[in-house]
Amino acid sequence: MMFRKLLVISLLFVGQAHADPVQRLKAFYQSTPAMKAQFKQTVLDKSGRKVQEVSGVMQLLRPGRFRWDYQKPYVQLIIGDGKKVWLYDPELSQVTVRTLDKILGSSPAALLAGNLEVEKIFDLKDIGKQNDLEWVEATPKDKDGGFEKVLLGFKGEQLAEMELHDNFNQTTVVEFINLERNPKLSPKLFNFKPPAGVDVVGD
Repeated sequence: MMFRKLLVISLLFVGQAHADPVQRLKAFYQSTPAMKAQFKQTVLDKSGRKVQEVSGVMQLLRPGRFRWDYQKPYVQLIIGDGKKVWLYDPELSQVTVRTLDKILGSSPAALLAGNLEVEKIFDLKDIGKQNDLEWVEATPKDKDGGFEKVLLGFKGEQLAEMELHDNFNQTTVVEFINLERNPKLSPKLFNFKPPAGVDVVGD
């Protein structure tokens, strides 16, 4: 009986060690309803030349609630409250608001903040290991989403990087640093009220 238990346990560990990246992505969704990390976002043009680099802190609480605080080189805030998405630009003194369904759908944001039915929206494919990361390619089934594909890179069970390839041959690379899985996040973090005196445009 003891031998049988040890055999079952060893098989479980073997299965985890050889889990393909697509299964790792599904497991990440199931086990990570909340997430917090520092991020560095780099935009590359079609020739691979860096055209923008920003950094900040992101937090999310699935489904539909997320917060991206851009801190350098400029300040900007994007909040999804479960119904709407707010983009606040203090320098322009402007808030842009859209309904969440229009923003998520088959957008890259749906890969992080959407629900668990990711395979209904994206075709997922294991594309192997590169730069010490195991990569999953997510291609939207709806071709009108404004981007070609999203790549998600895992280091072990941890999401380490995301690459967004848009229809203008630009690539946005998002690196996640000091990622925390399932931190205690207050729902108040995902509420937004436009500051007095700013212009509000959108839905």
